[in-house]
Amino acid sequence: MRAKKPEMAKAGASGVRGGAGDHDRYFVAVLPPGVIAQEVERIQQIFADHFASGGALRSPPHITLQPPFEWPAAEREWLEDCLLNFADNQPRFAVALSGFAAFPPRVIYIDVVANAALEALQISLAERFERVLGVVERSRSRGYVPHMTVAFRDLTRENFARAWPQFKDRPLSIEFAVHHLTLLMHGGARWQVCKEFALQP
Repeated sequence: MRAKKPEMAKAGASGVRGGAGDHDRYFVAVLPPGVIAQEVERIQQIFADHFASGGALRSPPHITLQPPFEWPAAEREWLEDCLLNFADNQPRFAVALSGFAAFPPRVIYIDVVANAALEALQISLAERFERVLGVVERSRSRGYVPHMTVAFRDLTRENFARAWPQFKDRPLSIEFAVHHLTLLMHGGARWQVCKEFALQP
């Protein structure tokens, strides 16, 4: 990896670097394979249709690793190089999804079974982003809770009270292999896949 540029030494807590120029908004995540993504989107659509919560549909189904941050548009190659070098040294692993959980009173999500490999990956990525890119995430102090959102913060308290009893005990069990990390970029109305970075075979 190239040496850190001197001007990258400082960044805001939200990951916004100083200096002039246009910035794009990104986040890094694990995305499930197509068939599983379709099933998650079907559940998200239920919340959009019956509980007026369509926010989760504005991005592909995912497990967040690095929350949204801003980065200079002219320096996207530097960001991609960092992720390429990072992913190339990380082993593949499996993720299991089991049932539903919530961040009351707004968010409902598919729960991710405790996974040492996933948690270690997230910690290493956060440390690499802070050290190499100067992207600092304030929420690190709250701990990492991997999840796959199906009802976003646009779910009202009233609709949460209606929806949660229907989903809290609903069975769901899915497992998939993680072969790459994904960089997503905000494209206006929704988040779009920008680039994938393969993990070690």
